Amino acid sequence: MAQKRWYLVYAKPRQEQTAQENLVRQGYRTYLPLLRVPRRRLGRRVIRVEAMFPRYLFIHLDTVTDNWAPIRSTVGVSKLVRFGGEPAPVPDMLIEALRARENREGVQDVPLHSYQHGQKVRIEEGPFMGYEGIFLAKTGEERVLVLLDVVGTQAKARVDIESLGPVEK
Repeated sequence: MAQKRWYLVYAKPRQEQTAQENLVRQGYRTYLPLLRVPRRRLGRRVIRVEAMFPRYLFIHLDTVTDNWAPIRSTVGVSKLVRFGGEPAPVPDMLIEALRARENREGVQDVPLHSYQHGQKVRIEEGPFMGYEGIFLAKTGEERVLVLLDVVGTQAKARVDIESLGPVEK
Protein backbone atom coordinates (compact mmCIF):
# COMPACT_ATOMS: atom_id res chain seq x y z
CA MET A 1 0.00 0.00 0.00
CA ALA A 2 1.42 3.37 -1.04
CA GLN A 3 1.59 6.18 1.47
CA LYS A 4 3.22 9.59 1.24
CA ARG A 5 5.48 10.51 4.13
CA TRP A 6 7.92 13.28 4.85
CA TYR A 7 11.63 12.52 4.69
CA LEU A 8 14.74 14.56 5.40
CA VAL A 9 17.11 15.75 2.67
CA TYR A 10 20.67 16.77 3.59
CA ALA A 11 21.76 19.65 1.35
CA LYS A 12 25.20 20.90 0.41
CA PRO A 13 26.47 23.80 2.55
CA ARG A 14 24.29 26.92 2.16
CA GLN A 15 22.36 25.32 -0.72
CA GLU A 16 19.05 24.49 0.95
CA GLN A 17 17.11 26.84 -1.33
CA THR A 18 18.95 25.67 -4.44
CA ALA A 19 18.13 22.07 -3.54
CA GLN A 20 14.50 22.98 -2.91
CA GLU A 21 14.13 24.85 -6.22
CA ASN A 22 15.64 21.96 -8.18
CA LEU A 23 13.55 19.31 -6.40
CA VAL A 24 10.35 21.32 -7.02
CA ARG A 25 11.35 21.74 -10.68
CA GLN A 26 11.45 17.91 -10.89
CA GLY A 27 7.93 17.67 -9.47
CA TYR A 28 8.70 16.82 -5.84
CA ARG A 29 6.83 18.43 -2.96
CA THR A 30 9.25 19.99 -0.47
CA TYR A 31 9.22 22.08 2.67
CA LEU A 32 12.04 24.36 3.81
CA PRO A 33 11.26 25.98 7.18
CA LEU A 34 12.56 29.55 7.23
CA LEU A 35 13.42 31.79 10.15
CA ARG A 36 13.80 35.59 10.34
CA VAL A 37 16.75 36.28 12.62
CA PRO A 38 18.69 39.36 13.66
CA ARG A 39 22.39 39.17 12.79
CA ARG A 40 25.36 41.50 13.09
CA ARG A 41 27.11 42.55 9.91
CA LEU A 42 29.92 45.07 10.02
CA GLY A 43 28.80 46.20 13.47
CA ARG A 44 25.20 46.80 12.39
CA ARG A 45 22.13 44.73 13.09
CA VAL A 46 20.45 43.29 10.01
CA ILE A 47 17.48 40.96 9.70
CA ARG A 48 18.04 37.86 7.56
CA VAL A 49 15.82 35.02 6.47
CA GLU A 50 17.66 31.72 6.88
CA ALA A 51 16.91 28.02 6.88
CA MET A 52 15.70 26.98 10.33
CA PHE A 53 17.74 23.79 10.11
CA PRO A 54 20.92 24.60 8.17
CA ARG A 55 21.56 22.02 5.41
CA TYR A 56 18.21 20.26 5.90
CA LEU A 57 14.87 20.37 4.10
CA PHE A 58 11.90 18.04 3.96
CA ILE A 59 10.56 16.12 0.96
CA HIS A 60 7.15 14.40 0.66
CA LEU A 61 7.52 10.99 -0.99
CA ASP A 62 5.59 7.82 -1.65
CA THR A 63 7.57 4.62 -1.11
CA VAL A 64 5.89 2.88 -4.04
CA THR A 65 4.98 5.37 -6.76
CA ASP A 66 7.66 8.08 -6.49
CA ASN A 67 11.02 7.79 -8.23
CA TRP A 68 13.65 8.42 -5.55
CA ALA A 69 16.65 7.93 -7.85
CA PRO A 70 17.03 11.54 -9.12
CA ILE A 71 16.99 13.08 -5.63
CA ARG A 72 20.62 12.37 -4.75
CA SER A 73 21.95 13.78 -8.04
CA THR A 74 19.84 16.96 -7.77
CA VAL A 75 21.91 20.16 -7.70
CA GLY A 76 22.20 21.32 -4.07
CA VAL A 77 21.36 17.92 -2.57
CA SER A 78 23.99 15.89 -0.75
CA LYS A 79 21.88 12.86 0.25
CA LEU A 80 18.71 11.59 1.88
CA VAL A 81 19.04 11.14 5.63
CA ARG A 82 18.97 7.43 6.49
CA PHE A 83 18.88 5.42 9.68
CA GLY A 84 19.90 1.78 9.41
CA GLY A 85 20.16 2.07 5.63
CA GLU A 86 16.53 3.17 5.22
CA PRO A 87 15.33 6.75 4.58
CA ALA A 88 14.18 8.18 7.89
CA PRO A 89 10.50 9.24 7.88
CA VAL A 90 9.59 12.44 9.72
CA PRO A 91 6.29 12.62 11.64
CA ASP A 92 3.58 14.66 9.88
CA MET A 93 2.90 16.35 13.22
CA LEU A 94 6.38 17.94 13.15
CA ILE A 95 5.73 19.51 9.74
CA GLU A 96 2.29 20.70 10.88
CA ALA A 97 3.77 22.22 14.06
CA LEU A 98 6.47 24.05 12.09
CA ARG A 99 3.96 25.40 9.57
CA ALA A 100 1.61 26.54 12.35
CA ARG A 101 4.29 28.94 13.64
CA GLU A 102 4.80 30.66 10.28
CA ASN A 103 3.52 34.11 9.42
CA ARG A 104 1.73 34.94 6.15
CA GLU A 105 5.07 35.02 4.32
CA GLY A 106 5.85 31.44 5.36
CA VAL A 107 8.60 32.59 7.74
CA GLN A 108 8.94 32.16 11.50
CA ASP A 109 10.10 35.12 13.54
CA VAL A 110 12.60 34.53 16.32
CA PRO A 111 11.01 35.81 19.51
CA LEU A 112 12.98 38.54 21.20
CA HIS A 113 14.61 37.45 24.40
CA SER A 114 12.32 38.07 27.36
CA TYR A 115 14.38 39.60 30.12
CA GLN A 116 13.45 39.50 33.79
CA HIS A 117 13.73 42.42 36.22
CA GLY A 118 17.20 42.29 37.81
CA GLN A 119 18.76 40.16 35.05
CA LYS A 120 22.28 41.08 33.92
CA VAL A 121 22.38 42.21 30.27
CA ARG A 122 25.02 43.45 27.84
CA ILE A 123 24.39 46.26 25.35
CA GLU A 124 25.58 44.95 22.01
CA GLU A 125 25.12 48.02 19.80
CA GLY A 126 24.64 51.75 19.97
CA PRO A 127 26.39 54.42 22.07
CA PHE A 128 26.52 52.18 25.18
CA MET A 129 27.88 49.16 23.27
CA GLY A 130 29.98 46.91 25.51
CA TYR A 131 28.43 48.07 28.79
CA GLU A 132 26.82 45.59 31.12
CA GLY A 133 23.84 46.56 33.19
CA ILE A 134 20.75 45.38 34.99
CA PHE A 135 17.43 45.01 33.16
CA LEU A 136 14.80 47.13 34.91
CA ALA A 137 11.65 47.19 32.75
CA LYS A 138 10.09 47.42 29.31
CA THR A 139 9.07 51.01 28.62
CA GLY A 140 7.31 50.53 25.31
CA GLU A 141 6.94 48.24 22.34
CA GLU A 142 10.68 48.04 21.59
CA ARG A 143 12.38 50.09 24.31
CA VAL A 144 13.65 48.98 27.72
CA LEU A 145 15.14 50.62 30.79
CA VAL A 146 18.59 49.41 31.85
CA LEU A 147 20.58 50.41 34.93
CA LEU A 148 24.23 51.02 33.99
CA ASP A 149 27.28 51.59 36.14
CA VAL A 150 29.07 54.46 34.38
CA VAL A 151 32.28 55.71 36.02
CA GLY A 152 31.13 54.56 39.46
CA THR A 153 27.70 56.19 39.12
CA GLN A 154 24.49 54.32 38.41
CA ALA A 155 22.54 55.72 35.47
CA LYS A 156 19.31 54.60 33.85
CA ALA A 157 19.31 54.34 30.07
CA ARG A 158 16.50 53.67 27.61
CA VAL A 159 17.71 51.41 24.83
CA ASP A 160 16.27 49.39 21.98
CA ILE A 161 15.44 45.88 23.22
CA GLU A 162 17.11 44.39 20.16
CA SER A 163 20.41 45.97 21.17
CA LEU A 164 20.53 43.82 24.33
CA GLY A 165 22.05 40.42 24.86
CA PRO A 166 22.13 38.25 27.96
CA VAL A 167 25.34 38.08 30.01
CA GLU A 168 26.62 34.52 29.82
CA LYS A 169 27.31 33.00 33.21
